[in-house]
Amino acid sequence: MTIALESLEPALSVRQVLGLERVLAGEPEVVAGAGHLDRPVRWVHVAEAADVGVMLSGGEMVLTTGVLLAGDEHKQAEYIRSLHRAEAAAVVLGLGRAFPAPPDVMRRAAERCGLPLVVLHRPFPFAELTEEVQSRLVRRKFAAVSLSEAVRTALTGLITAGAPLQRLLDEVAQHSGCPVVVTNLAHRVLATAGERPAVDDVLRDWERIARQAGGREGDGWIRAELGGRGERWGRLVLCGFRGDTAAGRLLTDRAAEALVLHRMLGGTAASWEEQSAQSLLTDLVSGVVPPRQLLPRARAAGLPVNRRTFVPLVVRGPDRERLDRVLRLIGLPGLVAELADDATAVLLSLARDQDAETLTGHFAARLRQEGPVAVVAAAAPRPDWDDVPAGLREARHVADAVAGSALEPPPVVRLKDVHLRGLVRLLRDDPHVQSFAERELAGLLRAADEDLLAVLRTYLATGRNKSLTAQLHHVSRPALYRRLEAIQARLGADLDDFEQAASVHIALLAHDAQQG
Repeated sequence: MTIALESLEPALSVRQVLGLERVLAGEPEVVAGAGHLDRPVRWVHVAEAADVGVMLSGGEMVLTTGVLLAGDEHKQAEYIRSLHRAEAAAVVLGLGRAFPAPPDVMRRAAERCGLPLVVLHRPFPFAELTEEVQSRLVRRKFAAVSLSEAVRTALTGLITAGAPLQRLLDEVAQHSGCPVVVTNLAHRVLATAGERPAVDDVLRDWERIARQAGGREGDGWIRAELGGRGERWGRLVLCGFRGDTAAGRLLTDRAAEALVLHRMLGGTAASWEEQSAQSLLTDLVSGVVPPRQLLPRARAAGLPVNRRTFVPLVVRGPDRERLDRVLRLIGLPGLVAELADDATAVLLSLARDQDAETLTGHFAARLRQEGPVAVVAAAAPRPDWDDVPAGLREARHVADAVAGSALEPPPVVRLKDVHLRGLVRLLRDDPHVQSFAERELAGLLRAADEDLLAVLRTYLATGRNKSLTAQLHHVSRPALYRRLEAIQARLGADLDDFEQAASVHIALLAHDAQQG
């Protein structure tokens, strides 16, 4: 259930009450306090008593004919002062027998106090005005309660169903009709929701705006602290909320409660940062979103983007936690996100005067000091943000191409290192290539002899080096010779012939690429 925020009327101001059709019929005239007409009206109260101020609690619009004030200027002035002390929103005086014209004493007193004084040149039954204003205020309060319950129910249902953070924020954005941002205490954006153009406008200069705004609220920016058990760890911000501030505050508080509950039931602030990087890098790799549109998100997520060189990497082996730890240890800014097939993308952001190749090598070396690493694949450095998606795809291609190689890859694998293997991988889905591989390897594939396939793979990868192949497979050379003879018999090929060996090698690379 979604309640349109347009149905939540802002708290009526004095100006808005005076603009009601019923009031306009009374020909209202503001004779004092014209600069204070935006005061909120909490209630409308009809009172003739001279000491009415003691019965008010603040925010009331007081309606009177002044019948008990006529002829006593001291009472008139004190009446205005008592309303001012009670923080009344305004006083409306119906002209008639008691006051045929605006009383000058009351006007001067109201002007000094800054209290709006309105006279009605054509008085009407005050009951009509009180009924209309009270009904509007009651409707507003009922709508606010309905909004609160609708938001609470929707978010609780999502949490119970195990929905991710993004789904919760999408729901909040749908109710608020404005961008929603979750940050950590350092103003780094962890997640966003809302219409993408509006979100990008907010994020374009996020850090400056967020720090400049500080803890103050205004212009529709409404914040709620996120935390629990005596610890604060983030903030939820509605950016440019157009409805009533009280309704926005209620909505923000309900959303904050849900986010804290979501975290307590399994999420963490760290996992939210992971999801932020994951979403950003996934969008970069996919190419669905133009890179320029992702730039504000990258900047808001804490990645330096001005005058930088970007190094896209794809790593196999280490988990995300180890990658993040190594980046912190060597002081390199970057984003980390898990991809499919046990691969992890890393986007390094380096200063223009830093040596990208040296720092990438240092990162790979330190990564191996922390534990085993299958491969670190790097694309060529990208000085232009628009080229980052192509770089990530290049790094992914290099990592995929080197996967399954019988030989140990270099510390950092680049496009120039994958040679024929890389080309075959690009062509692996071509039906002609698939047919060629099946035809060349038919004898071995029919036998489904993985041991012989592994020996053939190593023998060809080592440049047909029999000694090294025997060593890598821990067999004697005579045993290797017997296996090679069996392989050649099944393939019907002479592996000592360069052209035939090359043909079998290409077929095997294509087969491995298709299987991978």
